[in-house]
Amino acid sequence: MVGQWGKEDDEKVVIRCYNDLRDIIQMEWVEKSCEIGNDQTFLFTDTLGDPLCRIRNTPLSTMLVADVGTKLVGCIQGSVKPVKFHDKSVNVGYVLGLRVVPPYRRCGIASILVRKLEEWFVSHNVDYAYMATQKDNDASLGLFVGTLGYTVFRNPAILVNPVNPGRNLKLPSDIVIRKLKVEEAASWYRTHVAPTTDFFPDDIDQILRNKLSMGTWVAYYNNNDKINSWAILSVWNSSKVFKLRIGKAPLSYLLLTKVCNLVGRFLMFLGLTALPDLFSTFGFYFLYGVHAEGPLCGNLVRALCDHVNNMAASDDGGACKVLVVEVDGESNGGDLMRCVPHWKMLSCDDDTWCIKPLKCEEKMSDLGEFNDMFWKSKSGTLFVDPRDV
Repeated sequence: MVGQWGKEDDEKVVIRCYNDLRDIIQMEWVEKSCEIGNDQTFLFTDTLGDPLCRIRNTPLSTMLVADVGTKLVGCIQGSVKPVKFHDKSVNVGYVLGLRVVPPYRRCGIASILVRKLEEWFVSHNVDYAYMATQKDNDASLGLFVGTLGYTVFRNPAILVNPVNPGRNLKLPSDIVIRKLKVEEAASWYRTHVAPTTDFFPDDIDQILRNKLSMGTWVAYYNNNDKINSWAILSVWNSSKVFKLRIGKAPLSYLLLTKVCNLVGRFLMFLGLTALPDLFSTFGFYFLYGVHAEGPLCGNLVRALCDHVNNMAASDDGGACKVLVVEVDGESNGGDLMRCVPHWKMLSCDDDTWCIKPLKCEEKMSDLGEFNDMFWKSKSGTLFVDPRDV
C-alpha cells in the first residue's frame, strides 16, 4: 500500500496542522511505512487508533503534517513544558514522531517540518528544542546536528527487563518498600533530584497525578545502622498509551526465545525467567525518577525493580511484558546499570539526545558558551520525563 505515494516532483509541499477527522486514515499508512530499526529487526508502534497518543499528556502540544497534492507524506509532533535548567525556569520543546514516507525522502521535507515546528516553539516562548535518536542513525544526526544546528549532549542507555509472568520475585526481608503520597513524592524529588539534574520538570506534581502514573515507591533498610541508604522510583503505565511489536527478528533471536520459554517453564524454581512474546503487540511500564543515595543503595534499587515486576506479573490483563528504565550512560549511569535488572540482548546503549537554543540563541555570546553549559550538565543525574517516552 506504500505505493499509493507516487512521487510527483512538480507538486508543492504544504505544511499544516494535523486534522483528526481528515487525516487519521492516511496517518496509519504513514506510520506503517516508517518502521524503526535496521535490516534485521524493526520496532512497530501501535498507537491504538490515536496518532496523538504520545503528546496528549503534555501541557502544550501540536502535530504538523506535510501534504504533496492530496497525499499526506510526512508528519512531526512537538510538546512544550516548563523545566529547571541551571537554577532557572525555562520552556523546552520536545521534537518527536518525525516521519517521511520513503518515496519522498531526501527531498527536504523533514527539514521543512522541523523548522516549522521550531517556529511554533518560538511562538510559544520555548527556550530550547531537543530530540532523541540513535547514535547509529546517520540520517537523523545528519539532519539535526549537521543541518539544523543541534548539539549532542547526552548518551543514555535504555535498559529492558522481561516481566516474570505469573510468579512473584522474592524481596529481601531487611528492606522496607513504602508507597509515597503524591505530595511526599513531589517533595522528595524536588529536594533530592532536582538540584542534581538538568531539565527537571517544574510540573512534577502534574506528572505524579497523571492517570498513567501508577505511584512512587521509596526503599530503605529496616536496620537503623543502614538508614543512610535509600532509593526511589515512579512507574508510568505506557501500555495504556501505545503498544510495541518486534518484526523481522533474526533467526537466532527466535530460537533463543523458544529456548528461554521452554527452560523457564520447567525450571522456574531456579529463578529463571521466560522471555515474553514480543512478536505480538506488547505494553510496558516505564520506571522514571530512579534515584538512589548511600553506600548500600544498590540492593534497594534492585528491590524496587523487583517490586514493580511483581506488580506487572500480577496484572490480570497481562498487557505489560517488559519494564523499561533509561539511565545516564556517561556519569553515574554505570552504577545504576549494575543495579537495575535488565537483559542485555533487549537493552541498548545507543540513545542520543540532541539540543538547540531557540530564542536564547541571540542571548548567548557565542556557540562555545552554549556547548560549555551542556558539557557541564553531563555531570548531573538523569531525570527522564515519562511523557517523552
